[in-house]
Amino acid sequence: MPRLLGGDDIRRRPEASEMLDSLLAIGGLVLLRDSVEWEGRSLLKALIKKSALRGEQVYVLGCEVSEEEFREGFASDVNSRLVYYDLFRDPLNWSKPGEAVPEGPLKALISMCKRTDGGSVTIALDSLSWLLWHIPCVTLCQALHPLSQRSVDPGNNSPIEQVRVLGLLHEELHGPGPMGALSTLAHTEVTLSGKMDQTSASIFCRRPQQRATYQTWWFSILPDFSLDLHEGLPRYSELHPDPHTTQVDPTAHLTFNLHLSKKEREARDSLTLPFQFSSEKQQALLHPGPGQTSGRIFYELDAFDDVDQEDPDDDLDI
Repeated sequence: MPRLLGGDDIRRRPEASEMLDSLLAIGGLVLLRDSVEWEGRSLLKALIKKSALRGEQVYVLGCEVSEEEFREGFASDVNSRLVYYDLFRDPLNWSKPGEAVPEGPLKALISMCKRTDGGSVTIALDSLSWLLWHIPCVTLCQALHPLSQRSVDPGNNSPIEQVRVLGLLHEELHGPGPMGALSTLAHTEVTLSGKMDQTSASIFCRRPQQRATYQTWWFSILPDFSLDLHEGLPRYSELHPDPHTTQVDPTAHLTFNLHLSKKEREARDSLTLPFQFSSEKQQALLHPGPGQTSGRIFYELDAFDDVDQEDPDDDLDI
């Protein structure tokens, strides 16, 4: 029986699996943005474990750590569902001199979807930062775009129901250009931060045909890569104004007044504008009073005026 929290808005306390399910629900590219203070490989491995326990085939492109170190901490049932492509031991393809760099990592990335028998597939990239240092950003984005679609046809094999790409990105190593390009491709962005021994994940999610949503979860990652959510509910909000929040008046500290008082509004409504053709003005023009004469225009010809009626455009010198 889940424990209930008191207050006006009584809700069930979220379970740790709900956070992982929310990250894995949409598919596409899930961008895990970590930093020097808060590493993201543990969360990446937690997502891999969740995908493997759901019966999905998981492909890992390992670049920054060895395969033994990456598999450490996983149970045998999880390791049995991992297909590991090791780029850590031979990053420059010295063992295969016939293959040019950077086509080696890119070919391994593309071949992941072609070695499956269908069903949902999870691809883990450890890390996108390593790939950005060896592959041009445009080339990498072109390879990620078809992989991050919701349905992919891997050639002669049966179509895949859903492809999910988990990309670890060390955001402090890159400028705004690559970060913006990858952010545009991502369906979900997770920014890691925290305080003390508590990690927070700020999740920005773009759902098809729905509003974008934003969540913040506080958690700890256990040695077996399961999550322990901390007390309290996650902060959740859609990207539209919250009716319960106090709205700031942008006209509060202006040097001029944008609002009219009741007397000023009445004076404005009773004012006759110059371009308004009222009935009084119409009568004055149609029936001029005594002493009023109709206006006439007197024009004195200039020396260069052309008064030839047969060729009025003679002065244009055509």
